[in-house]
Amino acid sequence: MKQTAVLAIDLGGTKAAFAVINEEGERLMSSKLLLEDRTGADVGNLLVTEIKDILHRVQPEGWSVAAIGIAVPGAVDNGIVWAPGISGWESYPVLAEIQQAVDNIPVVLESDRTCYILGECWMGNAQHCSEAVFLSVGTGIGAGILVNGKVLKGIRDIGGAVGWMVMPSPVTYINTTAVSLEQYASGSGMPLLAAGIERVLRPGGSSKSWSAAELLSAYDSDPVAKATIDQCIQWWGMAVANLVSIFNPEKIILGGGVFGPATRFIPGIRKEAGKWVQPISGKIYCLESSQLGQLAGVYGAAKVALETLIY
Repeated sequence: MKQTAVLAIDLGGTKAAFAVINEEGERLMSSKLLLEDRTGADVGNLLVTEIKDILHRVQPEGWSVAAIGIAVPGAVDNGIVWAPGISGWESYPVLAEIQQAVDNIPVVLESDRTCYILGECWMGNAQHCSEAVFLSVGTGIGAGILVNGKVLKGIRDIGGAVGWMVMPSPVTYINTTAVSLEQYASGSGMPLLAAGIERVLRPGGSSKSWSAAELLSAYDSDPVAKATIDQCIQWWGMAVANLVSIFNPEKIILGGGVFGPATRFIPGIRKEAGKWVQPISGKIYCLESSQLGQLAGVYGAAKVALETLIY
């Protein structure tokens, strides 16, 4: 007798992760693919090709893929995806494309924000929580928000777009009075902040081009990296304070590609949040890193797929 499982896909702006997961949360098979600057239909074709290959590979193993769940980096509206991090996906019909390729296997889409918090609720640090927020800091910044045990999505699935929160600008480095959180405190934005800091700290000197990973690893040895991360800690702390003050959650969970490496800065983020947070809520929430790490979206997509099954 074949074992029931689902195929979970976490699509990001630069890569896609795939996993076959059973009802107990055991990963039976997994793979990753880089998008390699693909755009539009080429990304859709990459997903379809890998899905078909996985479905073919699981058959001899005695597994039956009963549903497919996909986490997408944007908003979902009737199977149409708005994913600004993927060129050509401003209004992409990915649901119909994949559903046609897999015949009668049900396919369900959710935003990556929703999948992150659902993954942590199922198998991670938000188990048994009814009020929690997953703050994802990666290529972009977003939040999966759990209220009364249900994910807050908004009327067009754009709820949780906290990367658009306005933050005070360090005018010494950036010539403006305010910025959005994602603009300079995301994985793609941190190098832009570092470039401004580089011009101030090393005028006429090096014009090094940083990556977020390089900034995080050089924090203890390079003044530009330290100044960049310290500014991001301030912004991340303000974001946490805003989320705690608005939603009064049990937990704020930090995840995404930056956390990882930035997990060491959680005490500093909490200290910064303490300057701004509602005082009662600020005493009772937990600030933690993701237990699932880079698998949060995969597990969330699996949970969404499992919930489509009727036994």
